Amino acid sequence: MGNQAHSGFSVRGSGKVLMLSMRSIATLVAYCTIYEFEDVITEVTGADRIDVSDERALERSRRAYKLLRFATRSPALAGRMAMPPATVSLDRDYELFFPVFNHTHELYALRSIPDWRRRCRFAACFVSEVWAHLLPQYLLELLAQFDHVFVGMKHCVEDVARIVGRPCSYLPVAADVLQFSPWPQPPERAIDVCNIGRRSAVTHAAFLELARARRILYYYDTFAGGAGKDRDQRTFRVHDHREHRLLLAQLLRRTKYYIANRSRVNQPGYTGANQEISYRFYEGIAAGAILLGEPPETETFRELFDWPDAVIRVPFDCPDVAQVLADLERDPQRLSGIRAQNMTQAALRHDWVHRLGQVFDAFGLEKTEGMRARERRLEAVAQSSRKVAP
Repeated sequence: MGNQAHSGFSVRGSGKVLMLSMRSIATLVAYCTIYEFEDVITEVTGADRIDVSDERALERSRRAYKLLRFATRSPALAGRMAMPPATVSLDRDYELFFPVFNHTHELYALRSIPDWRRRCRFAACFVSEVWAHLLPQYLLELLAQFDHVFVGMKHCVEDVARIVGRPCSYLPVAADVLQFSPWPQPPERAIDVCNIGRRSAVTHAAFLELARARRILYYYDTFAGGAGKDRDQRTFRVHDHREHRLLLAQLLRRTKYYIANRSRVNQPGYTGANQEISYRFYEGIAAGAILLGEPPETETFRELFDWPDAVIRVPFDCPDVAQVLADLERDPQRLSGIRAQNMTQAALRHDWVHRLGQVFDAFGLEKTEGMRARERRLEAVAQSSRKVAP
């Protein structure tokens, strides 16, 4: 019997979209961006949202299911035999079920809503981080009831489609452009360089030297998430994802240069030959910062960031980055044009509402009035952004 005391509706709207969120139990800083996507969906569709919050019950059930799945070789039988996690019963029907997951190991949370398929006309899900060498088949099988699966990484689309047996598409990540945009009152860009998250010790040392000489205002992390690999990731947990994204938006609106590299740039052994686009690129252009770093050398990146100087290519390890900055600063007209183009492209192409539009298009669903209203606001931002062009 389900236990609604631990998992239940956190948001009740009047729309026809149902979401399932991991925000109550998965609080790493990297997940804030995905919860931002959920917030935009709620805003523009009036969605209902269920938050999974009993992590211990969910993990106990997942482990039991995994053992039974491999012992019986039957997903259906394992599902009947494993004690379910805390569950929620739906009391109405929906047009679309759209759960959002940070990674594939969260997929078992789908069992928190046993009757989602019966209650929802269409079902799609989005899994943000999916690496080809980390595909838990016993969990991906749970997606077989979905009409469409969207993943935030391009290289694994075919592998996921093969395992799940359902249509699978690449859905790029994005940003809340309305929050990150400096309009309508652009502040002074007092921060010369912002370099957060994964970083090169070589490039960081060069920036520190400039900061000690009082030549730049350099914003960077002063903590490490732990030892070993965690230290490389420089990760941490956040109390409130909205507060963190607001803080980052405030910083980037005041930043000249933002360091943006491909996903897990300092872990080539982890990513192999697969290069993916990190969140940094989207939030940076939305704020009108100039991006410095190593982008993915992929056709996908060139299609999504297809304007001149979308990223100023700088090696991950760049001891002479001071000279790079000096050379750029000699051409303020070029810098102004880059900022204008970055903000314009973000507003027209890389807001979360554009990604939700792709999901709606997959099912022929009509955009909500909230989606149209947000698109109009974004078009106004694009118009304003063009004004700073030389």
